[in-house]
Formats: sequence, C-alpha cells, structure tokens
Amino acid sequence: MKKYILSIALLFAVTSQAHSQSEPPYGMSEIQAYSIFYENYRTGDYDMALQFGKWMLEKKPREIQGVNRFNLPRQYERMIDVYVQLSERETDPSTSSALLDSALVIYEDAFETFDEEEIDLYRWHFNRGRFYQEHQSQIRDGLDKAYAEYMKAYELDAERLIQAADGYYIQILLSNYVSNNQRDEALAMIEAVEPLAGSALSQVLDDTRDGLFSDPTERVEFLESRLADNPGDETIIRELASMYENMGNRAKAIEFAEKLYEIEPNFTNLRRLADYAKADGQNQKAITYLREALEMDGDTDRKKRINLEIAELYQNEGNLQNARQYARAAISLDSSWGQPYIRMARIYASAISQCTQGRQIERDDRAVYWLVLDYLDRARNADSSVATAVSRDYRTYEPVMPTSEDKFFRGWETGDSFQIGSNLSECYAWINETTTVR
Repeated sequence: MKKYILSIALLFAVTSQAHSQSEPPYGMSEIQAYSIFYENYRTGDYDMALQFGKWMLEKKPREIQGVNRFNLPRQYERMIDVYVQLSERETDPSTSSALLDSALVIYEDAFETFDEEEIDLYRWHFNRGRFYQEHQSQIRDGLDKAYAEYMKAYELDAERLIQAADGYYIQILLSNYVSNNQRDEALAMIEAVEPLAGSALSQVLDDTRDGLFSDPTERVEFLESRLADNPGDETIIRELASMYENMGNRAKAIEFAEKLYEIEPNFTNLRRLADYAKADGQNQKAITYLREALEMDGDTDRKKRINLEIAELYQNEGNLQNARQYARAAISLDSSWGQPYIRMARIYASAISQCTQGRQIERDDRAVYWLVLDYLDRARNADSSVATAVSRDYRTYEPVMPTSEDKFFRGWETGDSFQIGSNLSECYAWINETTTVR
C-alpha cells in the first residue's frame, strides 16, 4: 500500500502537478529553466534537475529560443535517467520502486508524443527493454516485459538486435522461448537470424536447435519438412546426411550425400561420396569420385595422397597397370615421400601373385622380387619415416628371392643389370623395368 501511495504521488508530480508547470518555475524564461536543469543534471544534482525539468514534459517544447539544436526526446531520456539515479540513491524500497514507475510513465509518454520521424523507435523499445531487465526485481513481471520490448525491437530492425552485444539479446529471447516450450517460435527465429549471425551466435543457434529435439527421429522429421519447402537448401541436406549417418541409416546418408554432390560437385562432397563407396567395397565408384576430385583440387599435398589412394584401389581391383600409373603420379608430386615407393613394391609383388595364379612359382618369377626390393630401398632412402614399414615388407619378400641355386642354373651374376619384362613371361611385359641381380 505504501508503494502504491508513493507511486500515485510521484505520477501526480509528473502529470497532474506538471500541469501547473507547463511554464518554467519561478517565472523563469524557458532558456533559464533549461540551463539550470541541464547544469544540475550534468553535475549530478538530480533533485534540482527534477524540479527544473518537469515543465518540459508537460509543455513539450520542440525548440527553445537561444538553445542550439534543442532536442526534446533527449530531455525525456535525461528525465528518465534522473528518476533512475534518484531511485538508486533511495534507501526505502517502496520509494525507489515508485521512482522507477515514474520513469516508465515518461517512456509511455514518449511513445504517445513522438512519431518515428522524431525518435528511433527501435532504440527506444530496446532501451525500455534494458530498463525492465536491469530493474526486474523492482518491477512486477519485469523480465517478461523486457522480453516483449526486445521482441518489438527485433520486429522493427532484426539486424540491429542480432548485432547488439554479439547476439546476446537474441540469445535471451531464444532462451525464453525454450523455457516456455515455444519450439516453433524458437525455430522460426533461428531460421530468420541464422543468415545474419556471427560465428559465436551461430554456435548458440546450433546448440539451441539441437536442444529442441531430444529424439533424433523427431529432428529428422523436422528437417525433412523444412526440405520439402526448400528443396535445394544445402545446409538442411548436409545436416540430414550427417543425421542419417549418425543414426546408422547409410542408405539415406548416401542419398543425401549424393544430393549435396548434385547441388555442388566440389571436393568436399566428392570426398564424402568416395569414402562411402570405399566403406561399401565399391572400389570402381570410389575411383570415379576420386579421379574427379583430382581434377578440381589444386593442393599438391592432397593430390599426391589421392593419387596414392587411387593406386591402392586399382591394386585391390587387380588392375595393376593403372595402379602403377597413379603410384608414379604420387611420386612425381613428391619424390621425398616414401609411401608411393612402398605401393610400387606391393604392386609388383601383386604382379607375381597374378602371374603365378594356379601354378608353382618359378625361378623367373622370383627374379621380380629384386625389383620389389629396389622400390623398398628407394622408399627408405627417400623417407626415414617409413623405415618400419620397409623393414616389415623386406622380411616378407627377401626370403622368396632367387636362391644361389636359381642364379647358378640361370647364369645370373650378382650385380648384373637385369630386365623385368616379356623376357621372363608375357605376363610381366607391362612392367618393363630394369633391376640388379642381388
């Protein structure tokens, strides 16, 4: 009751009593009263400033003779600040709250007095929202009223509110929607805000959106419905591909990965499809994607690795000549990298297996292992980081090289140059490389 009486008294001072102050106090001129008001406001004598400022709220002069660039809305802001400062100095809680109520009366009066040509409506609603938020403990439903003002500011100029305080006010509006289980409203705001959001706010939007769906199936259904309205939305398609992958639905994940590729056949989308194809054992399809990726990627390091990857896939398919082609391409891009040399050694070792399929390995076949070891040596000499892999392969291939007996019967002398090609068998004709008898 005490707060109510004080509020009425203070409001009366601003409105009814102010009627008697439609002219400056003490018979002063407008410029004299304004000067006293401004000087006391500037120096922090808010009681005196209040006494000499009330008449302006009543008379509402748009100009004062002798005051350059007089701005009435600015005086409203100063009078609001006067009441806030007096409230903060007041020790009695009821009086303090009543002073804040008086400030809110000025806000309301400002919206009735000024149009959008005279004041920045966005800023005034934003500032009243901050007023409610900062003094929520003294204003009934203060926080809810703050949210309402921020929403008005958002509706007037969404971009300004998004940018304000790095998206802080958008965050609290979203939090309010979430706490009130207003999911549709939150999702609508996220969708509207996202194109204008900075990196920090974007992360908040993502986290908020994820938090709105506890069930992945529900989230997928929502995304599918959004995609129906926006069939080419790459962001939605990418998320659906990821969601289906996480849910273990590879068929749907691949379907949406292919949609991404159709929309934008870039390296990232090709890489994703190649990985799916490899995981499913579809080597030819993976090779197709990777060969296309090679054409659009100018990064040397990535190109050498893709070439080596294609070489391995061709080897797995039994196409050793193509495998060698891509292994050599990797070497030409980086001759100090050991892995392509190891791949060459394994390709030639695979050639021996292919050529001896269904029969016993013979002396001439074993001679190819000299070339295999040549490439392992080149790998170790070029790149010390592959020493362990080279040693492991050496232990595999060295025991199956031609024996002393094999060399004796063939007349092969250690250190002699030796051709690996059709001289051994037509099966090896494509190799056509020279090695050294070991």
